[in-house]
Amino acid sequence: MDGFVAAGRSGGIKPSGALDMAIVATADATPVAAAGVFTSNRMTAAPVVVSRGHLARSGGLAAAVICNSGNANAATGRQGLADAERMCELTAESLGGHSDHVLVCSTGLIGFELPMDRIAAGIPKVVAARHPAGGSEAAVAMMTTDTVAKEVTVAGGGFTVGGIAKGAAMLEPNMATMLAVLTTDAAAEPAALEEVLRAAVAGSFNRLTVDGAQSTNDTVLLLANGAAGRAPDGALAAALAEACGDLALQMADDAEGSTKTVLLRVTGAASDAEAAKAARDCANCQLVKCSWFGEDPYWGRIASEFGAAGVAFDPERITIAYGNHTVYAEGRPARPDADALAAYMRQRRLHLNVDLGIGDGQAEIVTVDLSHGYVDENSKTS
Repeated sequence: MDGFVAAGRSGGIKPSGALDMAIVATADATPVAAAGVFTSNRMTAAPVVVSRGHLARSGGLAAAVICNSGNANAATGRQGLADAERMCELTAESLGGHSDHVLVCSTGLIGFELPMDRIAAGIPKVVAARHPAGGSEAAVAMMTTDTVAKEVTVAGGGFTVGGIAKGAAMLEPNMATMLAVLTTDAAAEPAALEEVLRAAVAGSFNRLTVDGAQSTNDTVLLLANGAAGRAPDGALAAALAEACGDLALQMADDAEGSTKTVLLRVTGAASDAEAAKAARDCANCQLVKCSWFGEDPYWGRIASEFGAAGVAFDPERITIAYGNHTVYAEGRPARPDADALAAYMRQRRLHLNVDLGIGDGQAEIVTVDLSHGYVDENSKTS
């Protein structure tokens, strides 16, 4: 996108030598309107604390985002805060700007201090390497257990929204063990930018759950350089929502060990809040997740989880369907075509539709199955 540059380089944080340092910045290092949405986990990582503080002190302006993977810089006390600030200072020195105009992200294991000697040597190199087509490098450098980089570009009609993200586990609102950096050439004031970003996150990343675990480092950042002028009313919000929704689905498709991405839609609830509660309970149920892994459309576990969710519920009214294949309705099992249903369950993406038949409330959740691969990945911490 015109007006932004990026890069990814190896700073030696990951023992493998893989890319582990990334930068996204304005092309001329000039601060522009910026906004951020962060984890609500009270075990808040140092980079989250520092980025929040910089946005507050700058009045919502930023020139760059510096990021490292391979170490979360979380649960690292005062030293962690000092290290996050130092990352911003070193980046600002290399760009010729002020550290308050630099935001910082970290991702990786919790409880380990950053190798600041390597990071201090790496930051000038990654800053010097930035170029207009560097987004793909930066996306790779953000990865931890991700198997593919996550990128998106949305044309908004006279302006563009672009983004990169990482996230494969500990994915549960509010947000996930995820980082996302978005840029746009649309013009907006910082307050308006934060409003549309929060709305986009609420409809995308906050609807994603892999394992019900919330991270310490979740961060979504948006920089707007205004080069394309103001977008038509509602256009920036729509483009941003599309971009965030696309990145959230990419995260689900790449979730640790997953073989199924499930788009769970609940309708007919007494309220939107009750629909969301029931959907999330079902999405995080290990028994249901195991059924998806086994490509088993067994409706009993789903009905049981909805009945236990503490929402208005009548077993005679609930309807459960995978795609167009209804498996339970009117208080008894349905009899869909077995071969067609089996073929549907073999797909990577499944649409699970549950109607409670009570009211007008509705909600959607994106989730995944529970596989041997997920257990294997998370049975170790290094």
